[in-house]
Amino acid sequence: MTKPTLILIDCTDALGLVALISNIIASHKLNIVAMREFVDEDANKFFARIVCHGDLLDQQSLEKDLQALLPSAATILVNPTQKKRLVVLVTKEHHCLADILVRDNFETLGAEVSAVIGNYQDLAPFTEKFGIPFHHISHIEKSKEDFEQEIIQQIDAYQPDYIILAKYMRILSPAFVAHFKGKIINIHHSFLPAFIGANPYKQAHTRGVKIIGATAHFVTDDLDEGPIITQDVRRVNHTFTVKDMVTAGKEVEKAVLSKALQFVIEDRVLIHGNRTIVFE
Repeated sequence: MTKPTLILIDCTDALGLVALISNIIASHKLNIVAMREFVDEDANKFFARIVCHGDLLDQQSLEKDLQALLPSAATILVNPTQKKRLVVLVTKEHHCLADILVRDNFETLGAEVSAVIGNYQDLAPFTEKFGIPFHHISHIEKSKEDFEQEIIQQIDAYQPDYIILAKYMRILSPAFVAHFKGKIINIHHSFLPAFIGANPYKQAHTRGVKIIGATAHFVTDDLDEGPIITQDVRRVNHTFTVKDMVTAGKEVEKAVLSKALQFVIEDRVLIHGNRTIVFE
């Protein structure tokens, strides 16, 4: 059986779009087996994720037909890269990286980890056990601009689809973010927008919260305020110390990052301003 054809559409909303899209797909002898759509009525925007079975004889012709009949400036993507390439940035914490590398090793990640880059060498031996290149790029005695330029050059050598900040504890400059616009995914150790910035578990403990959480989001120039992909929480109580919260939080962080990566790797996420449309 041939691989399914995946179609992603982002365009201005209009009457009869679903019927129009369905007819174009049928004209190319494809059968729709799954179609998820969403309309943001306030923004007058239409989003769809469509999976089709059948032999796609001419991908460019399908794209051209959709572009010709959908509203102007429509974004149409047919069969995006199926096995995404990832570059992971780390500092010293291992739990998120470990989860990613184990999944990659047993081929349950759905993507390929091309390399790991760290501003410390702590995680190099662990990474290299999986046969994955580790690049140590120190930030010490360098300007932020020079440091980030070295990282950009190293990342560009791998041409990844996404850059994953697996507890990479440094703030990225606007220039860095712009270079990889829409490609950087961060795991933040709190349920955003609560407890933005450093020491969120200490903040949560001081506040006496009854739930802690984690947030996976795309990175923008606004610290910890980029489009959210997914979130989850765990209940805590007055007996939890800050250390207990950190331990519990790490488990939530791993789970949330894993789920976010699944969504983006399977092309289930469309960015819409500072929001995401996630077709689960």
